[in-house]
Amino acid sequence: QVVESGGGLVQPGGSLRLSCKASGGFFSSSTMGWGRRAPGNQREFVASITGDNMTNYADSVKGRFIISRDNTKNTAYLQMNSLKPEDTAVYSCSQEWPGTARSWGQGTQVTVSS
Repeated sequence: QVVESGGGLVQPGGSLRLSCKASGGFFSSSTMGWGRRAPGNQREFVASITGDNMTNYADSVKGRFIISRDNTKNTAYLQMNSLKPEDTAVYSCSQEWPGTARSWGQGTQVTVSS
């Protein structure tokens, strides 16, 4: 199970850091990810980080967002900088291991508006 936190309202150009706390074991070997869903759209990939700290980003967030993890806290993070109104969405965290289904959290709302 994963639980997200850290969403909120921010002005364009601002920053937010999302957190994703995972319960259960074997966190360090899991791949953690973030997706987002804007109103009227399907969920889209944002970023992921493997157990070996290999990262991957959607083109729309490269250079602005940073995904990281702290295995001592069973937590993954998404640092979001230079936020734009089009980043407004519900951001959800995911966790998976090789050969297992990806599980998603409930999500946290991020609104970028002046």
